Amino acid sequence: MATPPPTPYQPAKPSFPARPSHRDGNCLAGPLSEIFARDVMDARRRCPHCQVDAPLAALHVFGPEPGITARCPGCAAVALRMVRHGELIWLELGSPDGPFRIATGDRP
Repeated sequence: MATPPPTPYQPAKPSFPARPSHRDGNCLAGPLSEIFARDVMDARRRCPHCQVDAPLAALHVFGPEPGITARCPGCAAVALRMVRHGELIWLELGSPDGPFRIATGDRP
């Protein structure tokens, strides 16, 4: 007999096996504080489109309304988007193909 589809009040059961080794998102507080408590103007990014390697400070920034968009200085591809909506800030940093590298100063 087939299992009925979940209702809005009954979450779907995950199709992957339970992994007791995982932690919740609170464990990210320490690692993320290393990034967001620093001056990030020296953070670097290699554009996946044109291969320009530049610091965050070199991006071409447009805005502030409806939000801030920062583009690659080499080809104008979007590198960062930030939109404030009420008490929320939506932040998109890079992409899997062009992430920012932020030096922590802890390692060479």
